[in-house]
Amino acid sequence: MQASMSTKRRGRSKEPGQRSSLGRAIRYLSSYRMQALVPYIFLFFATLAQLLVPKMVGNIIDAITGGVIAENVVPNLDKIPAAVQPAMFDQIGYTEAQLLNLFNNAEQMLITSGILIVLFAAVRGFFAFGQAFTSERNSQSVAFDMRNDLFAKISKLSFSYHDRNQTGQLMVRATDDVEKVRLFIGQGLLQAIGAVFLLVGTLIILFNTNARLTLVVLPILPLALGAFMIFGKVSQPLFVKVQQRLSALNTVLQENLAGIKVIKAFTREKSEQRKFDVAADSLMDQQITVARTFSFLFPVVFLIANIGQALVLYFGGRQIIGGTLTLGQYQEFSIYLIFIFLPLAQLGIIITQMSQASASATRVFEILDTENEVTNAPDAVALPEVQGRVKFENVTFRYYSGGDPVLSDVSFEAEPGQTVALLGATGSGKTTIINLIPRFYDPTEGKVTIDGHDISQVQLETLRSQIGIVLQETTLFTGTIRDNIAFGKPDATLDDVTAAARAAAAHDFIMSFPDGYDTPVGERGQTLSGGQKQRIAIARALLLDPQLLILDDSTSAVDLETEYHIQKALDLLMKGRTSFVIAQRISTVVSADQILVLEKGRIVASGKHADLLEDSAIYAEIYNSQLVSDVEVEPEEATMLTFE
Repeated sequence: MQASMSTKRRGRSKEPGQRSSLGRAIRYLSSYRMQALVPYIFLFFATLAQLLVPKMVGNIIDAITGGVIAENVVPNLDKIPAAVQPAMFDQIGYTEAQLLNLFNNAEQMLITSGILIVLFAAVRGFFAFGQAFTSERNSQSVAFDMRNDLFAKISKLSFSYHDRNQTGQLMVRATDDVEKVRLFIGQGLLQAIGAVFLLVGTLIILFNTNARLTLVVLPILPLALGAFMIFGKVSQPLFVKVQQRLSALNTVLQENLAGIKVIKAFTREKSEQRKFDVAADSLMDQQITVARTFSFLFPVVFLIANIGQALVLYFGGRQIIGGTLTLGQYQEFSIYLIFIFLPLAQLGIIITQMSQASASATRVFEILDTENEVTNAPDAVALPEVQGRVKFENVTFRYYSGGDPVLSDVSFEAEPGQTVALLGATGSGKTTIINLIPRFYDPTEGKVTIDGHDISQVQLETLRSQIGIVLQETTLFTGTIRDNIAFGKPDATLDDVTAAARAAAAHDFIMSFPDGYDTPVGERGQTLSGGQKQRIAIARALLLDPQLLILDDSTSAVDLETEYHIQKALDLLMKGRTSFVIAQRISTVVSADQILVLEKGRIVASGKHADLLEDSAIYAEIYNSQLVSDVEVEPEEATMLTFE
């Protein structure tokens, strides 16, 4: 819990730039304190074991070369005049004591050095395993926290944010972008610090063993580091474009999978394939651009490394000829030289991961830093149990600042227990009105009150928990029928769920399935018919027992018989509740207590059915076109059809 809260606080902080975004991602490790330090402790000891191996290799080579000399010199010392021996020892580079030691112990020195090399390798292997395992655990923990923060943020963002962003793009940020950040924290960051350990440790050893030869190599390092910094700066924006194009590709894929029935029905497979090909080609072109950039980087690195090797060969060879450097010491230095350029070569991989992670971290924190347009006010209070009086006071609303208003100066009042019907052409503002009641959006001007409470000043949770919603397009979630009915009240008993289903006229068809209430509904409820899904949605709303009810054209997509059964369930659901009903057909709202007729975002008429027939030309025209000229149903008959 504490870790989760701390990550949320970090998500809200403002730090511009991609590097700062990557730094923020790395600071997720601070939630785990000592656990986060463990892989670096393992890394230190693994690097230390690695640094000791070249010394043993040098000892082996010196033991071999010195042993050969000792085998030839020591048995013949008695034959060499004493006056000549000092000059001879000076010439071969060994003292008499050293030669005697090599003659007697060369084989033992070989065995000891070999055993130590194996021992250091085993130690390094042990710590390397611990380093890899603990680092992977830490990176997975960071990814877990980051994905949870993203999911929590996305689910809390207002509808206006989702209106502006595609689902596929959000999915890529929560999956692929987080994974790239995780890979850098689990691998790239550890490799970078390991490279520093290895580089610094190697330079310390080299300065202590052969400072002159080390100074020859030292000027090469800034060249390599400069090359990597330039490539890092160039590659970072390239990876941003890769992620953007991956998002575009994922959006096409997500839309096609969600709309596969429509695509097949309209035989649009080929055109959608072309659209996918364009997105895939764009992604591939950008990835090739990145590959081209890095294919140039690595030859540059190897060129710099070869320059360093050539310098060591020349100056080291001169020292060997001059007798100030043994073959073993030269070989030891050569291995340590590899340890200098190995981290530089690793920097290529590290910079690749860092550039990808920086671009991805920026995209992740763009979401986490997004200001929610609909939030609890600082002094928001809990909304008490409502009676159901809803009032719009001079409400104007625009979906985008500076755009044309979708609602203009809308005012009306619904009394507790009334049914308010919203009628009008597509785009007249009906859906916007019902979206403002649960604060999916906030009015641009004016205010909405419930029982006299300005809803912008009450806590969102206490507001929405008292509103039941049955939408035109019913959304069911993967799971069983019981899970979906109890979606808003997970602790409901089976008896509660069954009672709600009976009231919604859903119990009979549910029990017709072999598994009854445990029947899986499939993805988005595809195993159920439209009418069945709608009745489950009504049962879901009934289970909450809300005082405020919103019905968004709940019977428009079903046949007449199903509509009749659904309408009966809705009658029960609306009884004693303040209900807002969007309807395309007048037959479903003729008995409403108040009918609001909207046109271009304004209320052009309001009242009961009989009054509007006489006073509103627009309502009369809608009524005549739908009932008189179409099915010739009298108002009383329509009432019997839909509300009995």
